[in-house]
Amino acid sequence: MVGAGGWIHLVLLLGWGAVTLLLAWRFLRRYRHWTEARLGMTHDLVERMVGHRTLLAQQAPEHWHDGEDQAGERYLELSKEVDRMGSLLLALVPRGWLVLGVLGLAPAFVSGSGSPATLAVGLGGTLLAHRALKRLATGLQHLVGAYVAWNQVAPLFHSAGRIQPARESAPVAVNLHGSPDLGQETGALVEANDLIFGHPNRHEPVLRGCSFRIAAGDRILLEGPSGGGKSTLASLITGLRVPQSGLLLLDGLDRQTLGATGWRKRVTAAPQFHENHVLTGTFSFNLLMGRCWPPRVKDLDEAEAICRELGLDGLLKRMPAGLLQMVGETGWQLSHGERSRLYIARALLQGSDLVVLDESFAALDPENLCRAVRCVEDRASTLLVIAHP
Repeated sequence: MVGAGGWIHLVLLLGWGAVTLLLAWRFLRRYRHWTEARLGMTHDLVERMVGHRTLLAQQAPEHWHDGEDQAGERYLELSKEVDRMGSLLLALVPRGWLVLGVLGLAPAFVSGSGSPATLAVGLGGTLLAHRALKRLATGLQHLVGAYVAWNQVAPLFHSAGRIQPARESAPVAVNLHGSPDLGQETGALVEANDLIFGHPNRHEPVLRGCSFRIAAGDRILLEGPSGGGKSTLASLITGLRVPQSGLLLLDGLDRQTLGATGWRKRVTAAPQFHENHVLTGTFSFNLLMGRCWPPRVKDLDEAEAICRELGLDGLLKRMPAGLLQMVGETGWQLSHGERSRLYIARALLQGSDLVVLDESFAALDPENLCRAVRCVEDRASTLLVIAHP
């Protein structure tokens, strides 16, 4: 029974359901843009805090806060749009249907063709649909928030890369001021052609006309003076920065094709010591944060094996809980050399196609240096080590 409204009521309900889904889609788009803006501001703040000393040295004081006001204004505007669309979804969907439902009963009521019983059924159905649509609008808001949140955290659940067997290859010493071919002419894992990158407010680019190839299985030593652009080149290879011009390919595909997430799954880096961190948590979490979490037994076994190869087995024995020991600011304190080896192990455990180590061996004594070099040579599929000459 459809009540006095007849099939007109049913068509109106289906049509209003389509309107509801359209409003939810528009709310999803605005909520996604708002989330990206919020996370962008957060990431920018963290980057400025981490690179504060570099900012002081490389930029004039009048440019330290460039873009902050514009980002804040855009975030405020997006927040207003999200609030406006959310309010519209919650208010318009149930109330709009209530108006439509009553209008759908009006012809039968005016003409007298509907009996009191059918009018009562139609009105009752309208009220039930009003209540259901009110709950649906609230549920859609929560569903949109969950969907956007999942899109942001999903890469963390799929961050484990493929481990490929490394082939034998002799180390290659490279001077950054040249433009040598680092790998073979064919089958290049990473290929760059005429890269140019410069920091804002600096007249000369850090990198100009940089071209090279890295073949799968290569072991490469990249040398250059301090401030010569070694870490900048590493950030381009790992996808943290985008070149201003030139071509950079990973296994024949550019960053736009692979996407930022796809690129970073295949290239892992251990940044310089001051740009890397021990997070408050267990030692295993700091080791395996780039893989699936919670860890599997084989993940913990592999982490422990790499720690032994890096000479951290003594540290694991001293810590009462071993891999499960809390470390960081409020936990067990690690020495400079132990932190450096933790960063190396963290990069190796991600199982990526290319591992970039930026001055990761500088803090190690000769014995642990030899252990670390043997470990990364055995474990890394393709290796790029950055060091001072």
